[in-house]
Amino acid sequence: MKERILTSLITAFVLTGLQAQNSSQTPKLVVGLTIDQLRADYIEAFSAMYGERGFKRLLKEGRVYYNAEYDFFNLDRSSAVASVYTGTTPYYNGIVGDRWMDRNSLRIVKSVDDPNFMGIYTSESTSPQHLLVSTLSDELMVATQGRAEVYSIAPTREMAVMAAGHAAKGAFWINSETGKWSGTTYYGSFPEWVSAYNDREGLDFRINSLVWGPYLPVTSYKYVTTEVPQVTFKHDFSDERLDKFKKFKTSPYANDEVNRLVNVFLTNTNIGKDNTPDLLTLSYYAGNYAHKSNTEYAMEIQDAYVRLDNTLGDLLDLIDRKVGLNNTLIFITSTGYTDPDPADPPQYRIPSGEFHIKRCAALLNMYLMAVYGQGQYVETYYDRQIYLNHKLIEEKKLDLTEVMNRSCDFVVQMSGVRSAYSSQRILLGAWDPQIEKLRNSFSANCSGDLYIEVMPGWSVISEYSNTQKVIREAYPSVPLIFLGAGVKPEILYTPVKMATVAPTVAHFMRIRAPNAASASPLTACPTGRASTSSPWRTPASSPLCSSCWGETTGPRHCTSTSACWRSPAAGLPSSGGHSWPGGPSPTRERAIIWS
Repeated sequence: MKERILTSLITAFVLTGLQAQNSSQTPKLVVGLTIDQLRADYIEAFSAMYGERGFKRLLKEGRVYYNAEYDFFNLDRSSAVASVYTGTTPYYNGIVGDRWMDRNSLRIVKSVDDPNFMGIYTSESTSPQHLLVSTLSDELMVATQGRAEVYSIAPTREMAVMAAGHAAKGAFWINSETGKWSGTTYYGSFPEWVSAYNDREGLDFRINSLVWGPYLPVTSYKYVTTEVPQVTFKHDFSDERLDKFKKFKTSPYANDEVNRLVNVFLTNTNIGKDNTPDLLTLSYYAGNYAHKSNTEYAMEIQDAYVRLDNTLGDLLDLIDRKVGLNNTLIFITSTGYTDPDPADPPQYRIPSGEFHIKRCAALLNMYLMAVYGQGQYVETYYDRQIYLNHKLIEEKKLDLTEVMNRSCDFVVQMSGVRSAYSSQRILLGAWDPQIEKLRNSFSANCSGDLYIEVMPGWSVISEYSNTQKVIREAYPSVPLIFLGAGVKPEILYTPVKMATVAPTVAHFMRIRAPNAASASPLTACPTGRASTSSPWRTPASSPLCSSCWGETTGPRHCTSTSACWRSPAAGLPSSGGHSWPGGPSPTRERAIIWS
């Protein structure tokens, strides 16, 4: 009798748990917003100028991680967005940047160039061919057997295509020459309503009447210090005979243009209107105007955040009106980099200098000729990388490892060089944090044989792009915000990896994570039991610690002695370590194929 009762209780418990697990509705729509160069410290610094509909609403109603991290170097639009939607690093997804040196052709390759697919409303031939793994967009299309509405909208081509992945129904960006919304034949036919928008309401019809001036009284803009005081500013795009659309895309008006097209999509498609989950990936811009520094445009960057605040509010209102925020999961993050600042003024005597990669390559080749005889040992160079001539080294029957090590020993003696790493050391060397980041940034198809680490404060002079980049190790803090779909409001400062975004969103859509994503989703319920409401809930009485929250690999054991919900101090059973509440951690095996 007792056994029967016990069996009934266990059955009831399991069924109750399953019902609780399934009670959380899958969002009808997921909106992923990546804001180029968004900084968490600027969100805080300019908060006095915001309204109530944008950033303040996100901070009040969202789950906010103030310190999200990309664990690789050379962040830019392409590498950051690819990492967000693949849940991995360039080592796996192949996207090391907006452009790179192709080892086979010794030519510069753009991340989304593909001559096999013509552009629509653009002369640029485009596809995601260089993206080597699946994305969140791809997995949703597979899970729904192609029924999901999956689109990507961004001011720039790279951000649109990297977020769209391989299987989306469309990716759209602003043509830098005409202002039209553009696409590629890779994703099939161009939607009629986008063409109608281009023909009737396109940016090219309106840009001559757009003037960017201060949104608030100029006395409000006092939060960025600069040596050159600004009285006011005015940017009239009609005066720009050249590059007016390129400069427009670095203004806050570009974000409003994205919202205009979002409204078109929500009106003319079934996005968020049925039980099949849909995905809309968006991108905004929050960097400096014309990619200049704060010293030149201190007032503009503050005004850009004020206008971004309004644009975010408009987007939230639009989604709430068209789909409902209760039916939508929104995640917002940043590309995690900023445009480089100029070199420090010499009167402050901060150690600095210029490092010329072209001169470095020439000197290295002369050294190798002195050691091994005549020949072109340095094949080419790019950024801070040097590419050796493998064919010549093989013909001379030299040991490649020895040549690389000698090269590193020589280069490290140059002024401004802090260290030099061979590709072999990066891939096979003993682990340390620097090596790990370099390894995550490495790609066999395009990375050099030598990576040169330049001293902070020094400027790297690029002969390829005629640019000058000042090396600064301190990167801006990067926010990660989740909103809607039962997300409990909370602000967390514990660092999390950006690689967790894709698995987390996949978990809530009940689909597989992208095929190279190995990070654990941020879905723990720190109550010690399965939640019957939202898997995001965290009681205030159960603080988190860095040993538990945000880890991406390995067993989930907490070694903390503080009051953490997984630690022994919390009073939870410690035998076998502290497991995820309600059983094993959520994994891609729990995915549901929608039918």
